[in-house]
Amino acid sequence: MRHAIGFLTRIPVPLGPVDPDEPPRLRAAVPWFPLVGALVGALAGGVLALVDLLPGAGASGVAAALALAAGIVVTGALHEDGLADTADGLGVHGDRERRLAVLRDSRLGTFGALALLVWGLTAWSALRPLGVADALLALIAAGALSRWAIVLHVAAGTPARPDGAVHALRVDATTGTLATVAAVLVAMPALGPGAGAVSIAVATAVGLAGAAGAARAFGGITGDTCGAVAALTQAAVLVVALAFVA
Repeated sequence: MRHAIGFLTRIPVPLGPVDPDEPPRLRAAVPWFPLVGALVGALAGGVLALVDLLPGAGASGVAAALALAAGIVVTGALHEDGLADTADGLGVHGDRERRLAVLRDSRLGTFGALALLVWGLTAWSALRPLGVADALLALIAAGALSRWAIVLHVAAGTPARPDGAVHALRVDATTGTLATVAAVLVAMPALGPGAGAVSIAVATAVGLAGAAGAARAFGGITGDTCGAVAALTQAAVLVVALAFVA
């Protein structure tokens, strides 16, 4: 779990001695991804609940905005950065090598900026109308399922490059099953049977479709496509939560 927290967030955790010649122990961390995502969602939900105590903060959407901001801060904008880079790469006219080069470019392009704008507006618009309790549960479920979507994305894809953190992420039958169980055990009680089932289906579709799309556009998955899948799944689950509450 320490490696999952250290990989997915900016929370300082002691990882212990690691052989510099070996990749990070991310394979053992995979089953913990949904639980770390749920933790991030809970922290964001806690911020929403506190800010909502201020007069008008909930109705105006300030609480929802700061909750999303808290999640971004805790993760160091890891997934949002991946979404922006992936969008910029997809917007490039050229071959796969050109697109991969854009993914490595830290500068934000037009497509990346638009992707972040649409993502932020969608997540905020879905979160704002929810009551505090519903919003907290939706954030927890979205956090868990978005990190589970990364597991599906990695399991279904192959790395586009010979290097990168994706190579240390190996999903086998055992770790994949454990991650799935963790995600389901979080999402179903948080969202209820109907919204939970739909959200799981949506997360599955985003993770698998993202892997197929990455293979076609970039020749495989990257850390950026993993982040994009997580960000898209998070927003989609919040929309599903709103649809069932409304």
